Amino acid sequence: MAFEPPQRLVRALGETAPAGDDWLARLPGLAERAVARRELTVERVQVPGGRSSLVVLVRRADGTPAVLKLAPPRARPGSERAALAHWAGLGAVQLLEAEPDEGVLLLERLHPDVSVRSLPEAKALLEAAGTLRRLWVEPPAGHVFETVAERTGRQAAAMRAGAGADAEAAPLVDAALAAREELLAAPPAQLLLHGTFRQSKVLGGERTPWLAVGPDPVVGESAFDLARLVRDRVEDLIATPSGPAVTRRRIKRLAESLEVDQERLRGWTLFRAVESGIRARRVGREKDAELLLEFAGWL
Repeated sequence: MAFEPPQRLVRALGETAPAGDDWLARLPGLAERAVARRELTVERVQVPGGRSSLVVLVRRADGTPAVLKLAPPRARPGSERAALAHWAGLGAVQLLEAEPDEGVLLLERLHPDVSVRSLPEAKALLEAAGTLRRLWVEPPAGHVFETVAERTGRQAAAMRAGAGADAEAAPLVDAALAAREELLAAPPAQLLLHGTFRQSKVLGGERTPWLAVGPDPVVGESAFDLARLVRDRVEDLIATPSGPAVTRRRIKRLAESLEVDQERLRGWTLFRAVESGIRARRVGREKDAELLLEFAGWL
């Protein structure tokens, strides 16, 4: 079978590829070897798939359905493996093999076309928040996961560099950077976080109704993880005149339901929205940038 990467993956990795990176060119061969090594039967490549990895629906030698996931080093697949192993299927997709294989994960098959995003908004937020709560556990002893301070430090440096050429966004960047400094000055309990959680990262499962997939794990406070969920369906929020009020209610409801400080959630929501907006503008996704920065302006 030809392992043709979906266009969504090609575009997304093209935005972040370092000079000379040839992972996409090598991907078909990597996939063929991963399938042969595990004696898998390929059903199909998942389309449109993700933005950082190739997802292939397969069956194991005994007929069990599974998912083969291949990701480049910059997507930190080793970190994902470590987090999934630590969660051991509690709230997250189950890792099916303990033997590390660089850039390759064999995972439990969920329902790839069914996410909580398909539910009505209020129900989707409730189910997503409940799933996220189960992931917030103490990190393993001696862990090597990136911390929120480290990750946002890199992001802050890129935001400062980008703001110089974007006078319109500069006040939002200043506010987001100030919020980060204040939040990191006195952080609460440090937990293992999903890192890139949103409604589309929660898929229907057999063991439990909903399970999280695709973590980019990080260690820090729970408000950082929850902040990405606040802006889910941002295009719908922007399209309604009541968007700012809905956003404020969403922050309040999520903070109360998950026992997170409301102001800390607002601060991280601001930082993450501005960071995403500046990054989108940097790679030419102007429509996404405008939506995210308008949303950030409400905070």
